[in-house]
Amino acid sequence: MIPDSDLRLDPCADLVRLPSTVPDREDATDKPEEACGVFGIYAPGQEVAKLTYFGLYALQHRGQESAGIATFDGRQLHEHRDMGLVSHVFSPEILQGLPGQLAIGHTRYSTTGSSRRCNAQPVIVETKLGQLALAHNGNLVNTTQLREYLIGLGSEPTTTIDSEMIALIIAAGVNAGKSWIEATIAACKQCVGAFSLTIATPDGIIAIRDSHGIRPLVLGVMPDHIGHYVVASETCALDIIGADYDRDVKPGELLWIDETGVTEIDWASAPEPKLCIFEMIYFARPDSWVNDESLYSYRMRLGKQLAEESPHPADIVIGVPDSGIPAAIGFSQKSGIPYAEGLIKNRYVGRTFIQPTQEMRESGIRMKLNPLRDVLKGKRVIVIDDSIVRGTTSRKLVKALRDAGATEVHMRISSPPVTHPCFYGIDTDTQDQLIAATKSVAEIASQIGVDTLAYLSWEGMLTSTNRDPKSFCSACFTGDYPVAIPDGVKKSKLMLEIGARG
Repeated sequence: MIPDSDLRLDPCADLVRLPSTVPDREDATDKPEEACGVFGIYAPGQEVAKLTYFGLYALQHRGQESAGIATFDGRQLHEHRDMGLVSHVFSPEILQGLPGQLAIGHTRYSTTGSSRRCNAQPVIVETKLGQLALAHNGNLVNTTQLREYLIGLGSEPTTTIDSEMIALIIAAGVNAGKSWIEATIAACKQCVGAFSLTIATPDGIIAIRDSHGIRPLVLGVMPDHIGHYVVASETCALDIIGADYDRDVKPGELLWIDETGVTEIDWASAPEPKLCIFEMIYFARPDSWVNDESLYSYRMRLGKQLAEESPHPADIVIGVPDSGIPAAIGFSQKSGIPYAEGLIKNRYVGRTFIQPTQEMRESGIRMKLNPLRDVLKGKRVIVIDDSIVRGTTSRKLVKALRDAGATEVHMRISSPPVTHPCFYGIDTDTQDQLIAATKSVAEIASQIGVDTLAYLSWEGMLTSTNRDPKSFCSACFTGDYPVAIPDGVKKSKLMLEIGARG
């Protein structure tokens, strides 16, 4: 999440600051990064902490910097959160120490380029009705006003995340006499931006989405246990624990889950669906379901549409693992050009505190992707990727393909050019760092070293959803933000970006 725009001193400074796990700009992944994933389960009699662990494990792709679980055992809250991957943060002994009938969990990617344990979620706050735990996917754009409001109440935040502000405003409502539901709705009406929340209380779980539903949230049921429910950022988190997908939480909807079942409340007066289109293209796992189909199917259609719009003669089509592969298969099927695996991904290379040698850095892409020389040698290659942000990784990838013997490299991108930053929970560069915001397609092709380059059209991307094009947020391609972005927030992002680069 983006911290308050005043960029005040970090209130977590009294804790040991971990080394940043974000590589420098030249080595950073040339992709937008997701902010986080959320999970919640109401299942008395089951091992809710263990089920939450596996749910977070399935959502690990949405954030790799910290993870946390909070459970309620009667009125008692138990929680554990720390920096690192889900499998590193939790052990059988830790999970055993998290009893309860309900739980929420969170896996986080820090959008500010730094990692602090005190910013790990779920956020825990005290209220007169008991403790509250909150997990947040998204980003608010009115944090300055919210901080001022909280300071006026004598409840200044102690972390640098907007998620704590939401929790504190809910707590203030509860302490003023509101119920959990009333306080949550009142707080969310003050929040401007994107939020999908799971909230644990001693009495039940709340799941809620902003009025645009920019970030995803789904509801599932445990088929062999009546009255047991699950909420998660994606359906893949339901699959892993054997839950059945029931439906999406609607934009502007609140679900209250307790021993009586699920209570549905439409809290926003005029919801306007605007699901982030990048969830469809890149962020969500290909086995997750959106709009009654897997995202694998949608991404294959993107590739077919791309082949229609930008054909080119070649010997093979390859995809950049993992997210470019479905589109590459679709491109191959439509064009008739054989699909081949030309790049092998090292799946055990993740974020590391150990910096590679200078020689390894100069070798570019090969730490994560290694070309297959016997597949590529002497071939005209069409390589499919889902996006280009800065162009640094694309340039290294093209060089690696040529070094492996490819005679021609033609790049096709299964989304339009990314020309604007995101303010709704995705970590993107500022506009001046987005290559498509400052260069033409021909100039980008020259910079990354391809023979030809083509992007999918905006219309083709949206038409391939088979849904109303107006129901998606595509601001990163158009600059048409469904929620207005204050100038102060734009400047804050620029200052944070400069600080990260410095």
